Amino acid sequence: MIPAFAVTVALCAALVAVWSFVQSARNKAPDRALLGALAIVELLLIAQLVVGIVLLIGGQRPASMATYLAYLIGSLLVLPVGTIWALAERSRSSTAVLGIACLAIPVMVLRLNEVWHV
Repeated sequence: MIPAFAVTVALCAALVAVWSFVQSARNKAPDRALLGALAIVELLLIAQLVVGIVLLIGGQRPASMATYLAYLIGSLLVLPVGTIWALAERSRSSTAVLGIACLAIPVMVLRLNEVWHV
């Protein structure tokens, strides 16, 4: 993994999480701008998946392949699941759900980076 890219993904997700919580505190449902920001974070996660696969094909290996793949694939699923949940019930609490999903991303990405570099 590329540490600088992992930190970038984590910071972007954290910023979107803060935005989500501010919107929730303002009693706002998820809007197009917030959903667009989520899409950008998801694109960064897809780029991270591509980088991870390229590194694996190139012969590099993490300490634990199963844990690495679980974090790599799992990080891709968090935002879509949170978004589906939020769009099913567009309310203040759904915006908070998006914030929680975004908070999970930095944890997963930084853990993914840690598994890679052990």
